[in-house]
Amino acid sequence: MVRRERWVVVATLALLQIFVVVAGVYWITHGAAQMPVPIASPEPAPTPLITAGPVLAAAGDGALPAKGTLTAQLGGPMGDPALGKSVAGVVLDARTGGVLFDGRASRALKPASTTKVVTAVAVLGSAGPDARLATTVVKGATPGSIVLVGGGDPTLAGPKTAENAKWSKNAVYPRAASLAQLAVRTARALKAAKITSVDLSYDASLFGGPVTGPGWKPTYIPEGSVAPVAALTMDEGRATDGSRFSDPPRATADAFVPLLRRYGIRVGDDVKPAKAPAGAQELARVESPPVYTLVERMLTLSDNDLAEALARQVAIKEGLPHTFEGEARAVHQVLTRLGVDQGVEVYDGSGLSTKNRITPTALARLLAAASSPSNPGLHSLISGLPVAGFTGTLHNRYGKADSEAGAGVIRAKTGTLTGVNTLAGIVYTADGRLLTFAFMADDVTNPPGAIAVLDKMAAIVARS
Repeated sequence: MVRRERWVVVATLALLQIFVVVAGVYWITHGAAQMPVPIASPEPAPTPLITAGPVLAAAGDGALPAKGTLTAQLGGPMGDPALGKSVAGVVLDARTGGVLFDGRASRALKPASTTKVVTAVAVLGSAGPDARLATTVVKGATPGSIVLVGGGDPTLAGPKTAENAKWSKNAVYPRAASLAQLAVRTARALKAAKITSVDLSYDASLFGGPVTGPGWKPTYIPEGSVAPVAALTMDEGRATDGSRFSDPPRATADAFVPLLRRYGIRVGDDVKPAKAPAGAQELARVESPPVYTLVERMLTLSDNDLAEALARQVAIKEGLPHTFEGEARAVHQVLTRLGVDQGVEVYDGSGLSTKNRITPTALARLLAAASSPSNPGLHSLISGLPVAGFTGTLHNRYGKADSEAGAGVIRAKTGTLTGVNTLAGIVYTADGRLLTFAFMADDVTNPPGAIAVLDKMAAIVARS
C-alpha cells in the first residue's frame, strides 16, 4: 500500500514537470512573440520647484458638493459652545481655490502647531526637499586643536540614542546622523594625519539671537515642550531622563569627548566654545536625512525642536539673520514669492508663540498649494500630515460615531495651546474631489469637547 502511494506521488510529480516544460515552450514560441518590445522613453525635463502657473492647480476631477451643503452642515458645529466664542473656519476646493464654506474665514486667530504648515512650505520652497543639515569637525586655529561645528540638525543622535536605535524594533528610517559616527570619522582623519591628542572646542554660532522665541511662555523648556534653540544639539536637547539641556551645545560637546577617547584620541579637559576659523579644513562630517523626511517627521509628530531648526534654515537660505526675527522675515519672503503670504503672521516656526496669527483661508491655501501637481517640491507636506485614527497626533482620534467617517480618510495637522485648538488638512470627498479645510478656535475652555467638534466638522467634509 505504501509502495503504491509512493508511485502515485512520483507519477504526479512527473506529470507536473511535463506540464511546466510544455507551458514554457508554448510561452516562448507564442506568448513571448506577442509581448510588446520595450520603447525607451526620453529623459523627462527637470521640473522647477514652483512653476510660474497658478498656485492652485488641478487636484481632482470629482464633482463638488452641492452648493450650500457644507454651509448647512457645518453651521451648527461651528456654534458649539465647546469651541468658545472665537471661532473661524473654511473649506476650499483644492483645484480652483473656490470657497465651499466660509465661517469668518478671513479672521486671523492663534494657530498653535498648525503654524508648522507654514514652516513646511517655507523650508521646502527655499532650502528644497533634498537639502541636508551637516554637523562637522574642522581644524582649529592652533596646532592640535579641533572644533565641533553645529549645522542646525537637532536630530543628531547622542551616544545612548544611537546605540539604542541599533536594537530597537521601532527605529525610524532613515536613521539620524550620530555623534558616534562623527567621532569615528574624526578619529580616522586625525590618525591618518598622525595626530592622537587634541584640544576640543565647539561652535554653535550658526544660530544667533535669543534661544527662546517671541511669545514663548517661560514654562515651555522646563515642562519639556521644546529645548533652547541652538545650532549644535543632540537628541533634540533631551537628556537621558527626558529633561531638556539648559545648554545644548555644551552638552553635545561634552558627549563627544568620551567618544573620541573611545576611538583612540586623547582630548584635553578644557572644552570651551570657540568660533571655527574661516575656511578651516574639514576633518569629518555627518548629515541629517533630507529635508523632506524632516518635514514629514515635524508634521507627523508635531516636533517643535525640528520646526524651529527648519525655520532657521529658511533664514540661512534667504540670506537673512539666523535669528527668530530673521526666520520670520525669511518665511514671509518665501511665501510672498509663492503667492501664499496673505493672512500669515508668524514669530516662530513651531507655533508655540502666542503672538502668531493665521487665517483659516491662509492655511487652506497653503495646503492646496502643497497638494498641487504643479508644486512637486512641496508634496512631503501632504505625506507628513497625520492620518486620522492612525498616525501621529491623530492616532487616537476619530473613534466616535460622529467622526469615525474621517478615520483613514482625513490627513490633517493639529494645533494645541492653552485655550487654542485648531485643525487644518485635506480630504477627498465621496466623489473624489480634493478639498482643503481649516477650523480654528482660540478661546477654548473645554479642550476635549473642542477637539471632538473639530473632528466632527472634518468628518462632515469627508462625507460631503
